[in-house]
Amino acid sequence: MSGKPTQRHAARRRLVVVGNGMAPGRVLERLLEAAPDAWDITIFNAESRVNYDRIMLSPVLAGEKTFDQIVIHGDSWYERHGITLHKGTTVTAIDRAAKTVTAARGHTVRYDQLLIATGSLPIIIPVPGHTLAGVLSYRDLDDVHAMLLAAQSRGKAVVIGGGLLGLEAAAGLRERGMDVTVLHLLPTLMERQLDPEAGMLLQRTIEARGIKVITQANTKAILGEKKVEAVELADGTRLPADLVIMAVGIRPNAGLGRTAGLDVGRGIKVDAAMQTSDPDIFAVGECVEVAGDVFGLVAPLYEMAHVIAARLSGDTATTFQRKALATRLKVSGIDLFSAGDFVAGSDRDDAVLRDPARRVYKRLVFKDGRLIGAVLFGDTGDGARIFSIIQSGGTFVGSREALMFGFAPAMAA
Repeated sequence: MSGKPTQRHAARRRLVVVGNGMAPGRVLERLLEAAPDAWDITIFNAESRVNYDRIMLSPVLAGEKTFDQIVIHGDSWYERHGITLHKGTTVTAIDRAAKTVTAARGHTVRYDQLLIATGSLPIIIPVPGHTLAGVLSYRDLDDVHAMLLAAQSRGKAVVIGGGLLGLEAAAGLRERGMDVTVLHLLPTLMERQLDPEAGMLLQRTIEARGIKVITQANTKAILGEKKVEAVELADGTRLPADLVIMAVGIRPNAGLGRTAGLDVGRGIKVDAAMQTSDPDIFAVGECVEVAGDVFGLVAPLYEMAHVIAARLSGDTATTFQRKALATRLKVSGIDLFSAGDFVAGSDRDDAVLRDPARRVYKRLVFKDGRLIGAVLFGDTGDGARIFSIIQSGGTFVGSREALMFGFAPAMAA
């Protein structure tokens, strides 16, 4: 346990937080800035660690960073703010009538407001052999440690999934000396973030690093007696493997909310104030469903955190607003950026720059005179500026090509 509970003040209310990831960490940062003396705070964290930057797991895997370098809130931070942190402690029940949470060790705590931040669970393809030793997901530091241990053999790794996490895992394992193959079900990589042309450029760049990529690959089975020995595809191909990484997606970890009787769809349902169907319970992060949507990127999770901190500080006006999202691949030496809506359609038009010699590709998507989406590969220096224009929703009156080459755009007043 970290943090020393302060002596309870009569005016203080009890805030209990289930989960200690980046989203609830941001809630507490904002709350302590706005109302530092309003709450007695207790956190239950299933992981036996302090809060760390999960976005930086890939650099840890690749050997570019250590765990200490990605810690967001160390033990001293909790102590300084009088926060009680229970590490390695899973909450098993919420009693909404009594307003208590109970942990696996039988510890029960009362709350005035509860914040559920249970995150997400990796999707595991239920093919034969998926429970064999050597089959791992890629979600937390324990997964990274297991991968690093397996990589010591410098054997063969198969990564199932050619999205952000899968490619980052593949690059990290390759840096550690493993022979890596990426399997992707669809024709091009990162199809949710890239258009097909950028996806093909990415594949060539990944392959140039010594990573084999097989697209339209349907995994039939993982083979082995007690541990992984090979992966078999639907077309009969067998790929020798000492390690298999499942990186095909995530789903909200909404089980605790469901057993507590909260409204749950794909995730724990919340309104624009981030309140669940119980007004004394908020939810934040990847476990949440807002207006039918679930989120895995950090920007909307931080927006949720801002809303909750405002509400807990007495601001009843702040609400969650869905905004355009941007994505970058966190692999050293690969410049890739996508933002907004770049799906082709008859109601939109493109400005495209192709430079095959430099492996540079830029595509800007416009609708009704507004920039609504962008895909940049090989040269992403203007990514932040382009993203700000997408977010602004302004109308173009100048040269689209000028924007492509880095000149300031002309915008309607």
